[in-house]
Amino acid sequence: MPSSPDTAATTPVTPTAELTERDGTLVAVLAGTWTIERDTPRFEPRAETSAGSRAIDRLAFDTTALGSWDSSLLVYLRQCEDYCETANVTLDTAALPAPVTRLLALARAVPERSADIETPTVPRLARLGVAGLRVWDDAMTMATFTGEVATAIADLLRRRVRMPWRAFWVVVQSNGGGALPIVTLIALLVGVIIAFLGVVVLKRFGAGYYASYLVGFGMLREMGALMTGIIMAGRTGAAFAAELGSMKITEEIDAYVTLGVSPVEHLVLPRVLGLFVMMPLLTIYADAVGIAGGMLVTIGMLDLSATQFIGGLLTAVSLGDAVLGVLKGTIFGLIIGLAGCMKGLQTGSDAGAVGRSTTSAVVLGITLIIVANAVIDWLAALLEV
Repeated sequence: MPSSPDTAATTPVTPTAELTERDGTLVAVLAGTWTIERDTPRFEPRAETSAGSRAIDRLAFDTTALGSWDSSLLVYLRQCEDYCETANVTLDTAALPAPVTRLLALARAVPERSADIETPTVPRLARLGVAGLRVWDDAMTMATFTGEVATAIADLLRRRVRMPWRAFWVVVQSNGGGALPIVTLIALLVGVIIAFLGVVVLKRFGAGYYASYLVGFGMLREMGALMTGIIMAGRTGAAFAAELGSMKITEEIDAYVTLGVSPVEHLVLPRVLGLFVMMPLLTIYADAVGIAGGMLVTIGMLDLSATQFIGGLLTAVSLGDAVLGVLKGTIFGLIIGLAGCMKGLQTGSDAGAVGRSTTSAVVLGITLIIVANAVIDWLAALLEV
């Protein structure tokens, strides 16, 4: 608030606040121009040194030389109020300008709010219902996305869709030769572990020869496809989610939609079909490597030859077991491709969205692989396959 023209010439520019004692009253003499651009003083009570032997029971103000002011003056006056409340001193605001008095009253009228906000307690039944609805929504989203991909595959077979074959062959190459080292290592170790356990247990009953049955049946029917699926879910499913998630954040997918290009046909279809083609081949390769590792352990720990091991394996294992394992690998490939691409397309727009999509794709892919494996084994048991 600017000062009057008559006092503007005599008002000092530098803001000052001098404390003096007058008959038991501490008087704050305010002078100068109080603006936030200037270095305004702080209230520092000196009642003990200025009052002498008489106690201070009131704080008043002298604004004769006060010039223009803004919120910096209110900050000083609030410090005075805090001091009066602490020292049990009466605050006399009669000499202050009327606008300042109103602003002080307004500041006191707004109470300080606590930062602690009580979180309402949600009943367990309500939390269970919300979780159920979330699972239902995720299932519907997965079913819708699967239907879109199935429709795109059908249109491709009827030559209504032009799939980018270059992207398809890139997926085939990265999930073929690029995945062989890790698949070889894991499959070899799994075959070694199965053979070692089989030899240790069966030797107690004098039936160590039948360890070849366990290696062949376990690798061809179960572990070959299952371990390959889990490896590819962590390797390829995460890669699909990261690639599509990065494209979603950079708005490349929105650009495809704007241009009238279907993201499912142009981005999802090559990845899903590429993994669909390579998973059976990787499963067969993992079966062969696992059986080879099991054969080395069995020959090393038992008095068997390679011919005896292979003969025993062919006696216990049928072609149906190998076909069932390859069928599992094919289904696992579809699951991994769908889970990775779906989570990638659902990526948000914040900094950690790609990481969350990648993690969700791996978790969802491995979970669906385990569930699908159990369902296939149950159907095979019913059909006596």
